[in-house]
Amino acid sequence: MSPYSSVQLVLLAAIWGSSFMFMKIAALPLGPAFLIEFRVLLAAVLLSGFALYFQHRLPLIQHWQYFTIIGLFNTALPFMLFAYAAQTISAATLSILNSTAPIWAALITRFYFRQRLSTKINIGLLLGLFGVIILAGGDAFALGTTAIPALIAGAAAALCYAIASHYTKTGPKLSAFHNAHGNMWAASLLVLPMLWLMPMREPATETVIWSVIFLGIVCTGFAYLLYFKLVESIGASGALSVTFLIPLFGILWGYLFLGEAITLSTITGAGLVIIGTVLVTGFSLKR
Repeated sequence: MSPYSSVQLVLLAAIWGSSFMFMKIAALPLGPAFLIEFRVLLAAVLLSGFALYFQHRLPLIQHWQYFTIIGLFNTALPFMLFAYAAQTISAATLSILNSTAPIWAALITRFYFRQRLSTKINIGLLLGLFGVIILAGGDAFALGTTAIPALIAGAAAALCYAIASHYTKTGPKLSAFHNAHGNMWAASLLVLPMLWLMPMREPATETVIWSVIFLGIVCTGFAYLLYFKLVESIGASGALSVTFLIPLFGILWGYLFLGEAITLSTITGAGLVIIGTVLVTGFSLKR
């Protein structure tokens, strides 16, 4: 990996790690529905601008069913679940739960597709599971029973990502940009009806407004473009290593800007989840 690609990878992890901090800031005043609708709509508009500039026509009507399913499981539902969880648990915990997506994908492979897994992957699954248990135990001890629904929501969000990753393997062969672009427009339509069920709680402050803008434009629209550029330059497996870095930045930003404590359960849980994810994905620094 070149130094330039390494810098891009760390930048992407820092951006995606910050998304949980911004959700934490905006989730309570805006509510999950308004927060996520603003987020995906801003990203969709940004990607549409790039599509017009580079003349990338989006086959939205032709593949509407595919985009609807991807928009639901890859964006609308997990984003809503994380926004709901952000009202209770820390940004650090959210970022760690987010990184369990490959572990959920392996579990789907084992129990839904009934494929045998290697010993290495099984060890990774156990370590990841122990990491989540330690993390959940620490949050439950600090927050009480109110943390349980939020932890379940965060884990379910990661499960949604795993479902989406399996579904894309059977979908139409579209470019990564088209996948992201159609995904965002579909998600914005899917979240729209939820605005009437989950109204905004209070007027947005300047801090909340800027958090939403950064979340939609930088953490979603720009981050997707950066990720796809990394896939092209270092390959999908290399770009996947961003998964292991996101919790580190999620914990760091939560500590620096939200005053979140870095507890022993946070460090231990994050370490086990990251190691488990490395084993499950088979990631290696060797090229």
